Amino acid sequence: MNDYYATLGVDRDATEADIKKAYRKLARELHPDVAGPESADKFKDVAAAYEVLGNADKRAQYDRGVDPRAGHAGAQGGPQGFGFEDIFEQFFGGGGSPFGGAAQRGPASRTQRGGDTLVQTTVTLEEAVFGVKREVQVDLADRCETCKGSCCAPGTSPETCRQCNGQGMIQRTARSLLGPVMTQSPCPTCGGYGSIIKQPCADCSGQGRTHSRHTVSVDIPAGVETGTRIRLAGAGDAGTGGGPKGDLYVEIREKQHPTFERRGDDLHCTLEVPMTAAALGAAMSVDTFDGDQPVEIRPGTHAGTTIKLKGLGVGRLQRAGRGDLFVHLDVHTPTELDAEQEQLMRQLAALRGEEMPSSNLAPIGGGVFSRLRGAFKPR
Repeated sequence: MNDYYATLGVDRDATEADIKKAYRKLARELHPDVAGPESADKFKDVAAAYEVLGNADKRAQYDRGVDPRAGHAGAQGGPQGFGFEDIFEQFFGGGGSPFGGAAQRGPASRTQRGGDTLVQTTVTLEEAVFGVKREVQVDLADRCETCKGSCCAPGTSPETCRQCNGQGMIQRTARSLLGPVMTQSPCPTCGGYGSIIKQPCADCSGQGRTHSRHTVSVDIPAGVETGTRIRLAGAGDAGTGGGPKGDLYVEIREKQHPTFERRGDDLHCTLEVPMTAAALGAAMSVDTFDGDQPVEIRPGTHAGTTIKLKGLGVGRLQRAGRGDLFVHLDVHTPTELDAEQEQLMRQLAALRGEEMPSSNLAPIGGGVFSRLRGAFKPR
């Protein structure tokens, strides 16, 4: 484990003020701007030592034999990403590099990519099943046709900023404990661009873009649902200063259908079957998105029976094919009978011996109890 006390040249019972004083003295002597680039490693060691001993919690851990910087490569960053450059900024101010003066940066560019735009559109369930081509209305920023995105009035161009000489940054010399330190900040005159637009375009107010309403054609694939977003690359807002366009996202909202319920890629509906058709069997049809489809009602069909019509569901968004259509049968029992119908029903009950229906209870869930008995039956 590194001996941070020895690195700073202080005793283990040194006060916080002693540690800070020792660090400032060594940092002043070892700073590469003062002692040369060869002292950079020693300066980092001193900064790492102060990072630990200058913090009461970290110093307590270190005194218990735990190095808070263990597992962090070099002196560039200790726990929570706090390293020697952070310490340097804490004592001597930011805006510059501790090694070799101010960091050099060029002027900022007025050309920026346009933002992404989100618009919503509503589709019916049938359109979600098969897909649809839709036109949506959206307000977008366009490149100014007057200045062609240059932001300048026609026939003019930006002029070099005299205060920063086109650099976009202003360098200043700040006094610190280590002596003069170079700092830099964006030029207040040109805003960091290095140039000034003295005659901005009147049509776009010097932004290089205008706004208008657009009609955008969107191919909505089968399988979309509420929340699905379709990305149209390069169809969003134009950027400032003639920058490229952003993207346009079309978010789907799906209407509920009065007959069909969607569950993923499958569709569900209910078919009402007359009691006589359920008892005797019948051939019926279901009006689907693919037209009328035959449904066979077998004799003795019970309420709740489900018939699957394969491939008549929703088109799949990520793969080929379609889901299925599930038809749930609901056996309709008549509630109003005329005298003749009632007489016929009574005759049928008599023939079936059902004038006095049995009150025997049937197992719940189609024989759950019998299955449980079978599970515990000795083998």
